Amino acid sequence: MRHAKLRRLPLNLTALAVFALTLFPVYWMAVTAFKPTADITAETPVFLPTDLTLEHFRTAVGADGFAQFWRNSLLVTVSAVLLSLLVALGAAFAVARMRWRGRRAFVLMVFIAQMAPWEAMLVPVYVIARDTGMLDRLSMLTLVYFMVTLPFTVIVLRGFLAGVPVELEEAAQVDGCTRAGAFRRVTFPLLAPGLLATSLFGFITAWNEFAFANMLIVTDQDDRTLPVWLSSFSNTFGTDWGATMAAATLFALPALVLFLVLQRRVAAGFATGAVKG
Repeated sequence: MRHAKLRRLPLNLTALAVFALTLFPVYWMAVTAFKPTADITAETPVFLPTDLTLEHFRTAVGADGFAQFWRNSLLVTVSAVLLSLLVALGAAFAVARMRWRGRRAFVLMVFIAQMAPWEAMLVPVYVIARDTGMLDRLSMLTLVYFMVTLPFTVIVLRGFLAGVPVELEEAAQVDGCTRAGAFRRVTFPLLAPGLLATSLFGFITAWNEFAFANMLIVTDQDDRTLPVWLSSFSNTFGTDWGATMAAATLFALPALVLFLVLQRRVAAGFATGAVKG
């Protein structure tokens, strides 16, 4: 037993070092948000401040448009996630439960779409939005986020549907359910971990996205989202690092809280969706 612990010691130390390196930027962001300005601009970094202040949070919350941009981000993110789940559920059902010509090619195209870098779509999306008069509209931003999150959602839900025995639906149909009724009463409740996993991924993706939001909202500044709003703390006089870190902390809280609440189901969802199907 002792030799086994000694053999695991290097791996445990490596894991601890990786954890510390990963967590440190988050810690530095949060602790800087509470530091007085003098500690932030000091030549010697203050890792464990003794004097804490909420002034930077008051500055961030009191900034022009904070509540409006928060609502914009929430509206766009939730709309994109719900739309993605609705469409992906139908597509995943068709791929996992039905046999039709071109099914394999469709799955391959979904995987290719998932692997495509988002940056490659910036110019085409801008041209489409400009030519269709969809610039400066939150609806266009919602459609873009829906397009970005849809392939991953289809892939994960397909894995979950493939992992649910079709005999359960057939038994429900024998008992008098229609095919849609069997899916709604039997299969859909079993998809909860997959739905939560894909919802969290879509939420974080859309909530954090900056490039499309900055490019598509050009003139109507009232339709900006929170990632774009964060850049407002940089001006001709420099960057207000305290307010920027406070705003970034407030910005990260919804995704962090959502992940902490759903982490167990999300872990099961990613694992099951990845290996089945």
